[in-house]
Amino acid sequence: MKNEYLLLTPGPLSTSETVRQAMLKDWCTWDDDYNKEIVEVIRSKLVALATNRPGYTSVLMQGSGTASVEATIGSAIAQDGKLLVVDNGAYGARMAQIADYLNIASTTIAPGETSQPSLEAVEKTLQEDKAITHVAVVHCETTTGMLNPIQEVAALAKRYNKVVILDAMSSFGGIQMDIADLDVDFMISSANKCIQGVPGFGFVIAKLSELEKCKGLARSLSLDLYDQWHCMENNHGKWRFTSPTHTVRAFYQALLELEQEGGIEAREARYTKNQRTLVQGMRKLGFEPLLNEALHSPIITSFYSPAHSDYQFKAFYDRLKEQGFVIYPGKVSNADCFRIGNIGEVYPSDIERLIEAVEKAMYWEIK
Repeated sequence: MKNEYLLLTPGPLSTSETVRQAMLKDWCTWDDDYNKEIVEVIRSKLVALATNRPGYTSVLMQGSGTASVEATIGSAIAQDGKLLVVDNGAYGARMAQIADYLNIASTTIAPGETSQPSLEAVEKTLQEDKAITHVAVVHCETTTGMLNPIQEVAALAKRYNKVVILDAMSSFGGIQMDIADLDVDFMISSANKCIQGVPGFGFVIAKLSELEKCKGLARSLSLDLYDQWHCMENNHGKWRFTSPTHTVRAFYQALLELEQEGGIEAREARYTKNQRTLVQGMRKLGFEPLLNEALHSPIITSFYSPAHSDYQFKAFYDRLKEQGFVIYPGKVSNADCFRIGNIGEVYPSDIERLIEAVEKAMYWEIK
């Protein structure tokens, strides 16, 4: 079955027909065909995508990407630990909110949604607050589409002997990185982002030495990162509780298709071309991106809403949906904007068709 419209969103994404077809078979969660041949292969492939250096492992967690973020924060930080969060968007703010819910001491660096964090401010905070044990940062803040300077933030954290938690939810699989080179301790992402699977689980790629320290620290039974990993390690990929089997099988197929495309390098090139084609075409129609070009990621782009008095996002959205495209509302507190994603089973030709659809949908220009 073909999709009625293309999802130009930060996730869930438009997926290939073959990824969707992979969900048509039922699986037993105890069977080796599932655990050894699918789950364990996924775990090893994820680590290989993240780094070619030893010392890392992976664990899959049921639920949304946020569940995996909460599992990591709630399992990696001891009772006397403290978290520094780089917060320049909704997902940085969510990490701080998770810490608050779990009664974990935390502090934030909050430069605003359209600015990268000041490295001087990060270092000053690390120097002055000796209680900080962990530093958390979002790689691609899909509130705006901004890429944060994770290499510099991680290097600062390590200079002061802090554990680094990287939310690479919207970037892993679509932007090249080596988490061992970055010296990241925990990297978190989700099935329905740049790997181009479907929603249902997230995953954490972690330094084995740091993950082993998490034993007994979790503040939740179902979100116990260490216990989930320990169960998978000792039972050939077995999940502690019911796993989302159909989603997992679709993700396996998506990983194969990533390899067939040419790996992360090739996928990043496609996403980058999508994003540049999008910005060029939208500018010709009078739309301006929210961010300075140097801050753009290839993942998603925010545009200022038209200044016309009769413009309404919902009407614009509906006109685009009728033509086969779904976009996203804005999420920036001090700017009226909307967002268009460039990731998923989306190609430059699709973006060119979108530009034509946007021009037709510009009802406020009709005299």
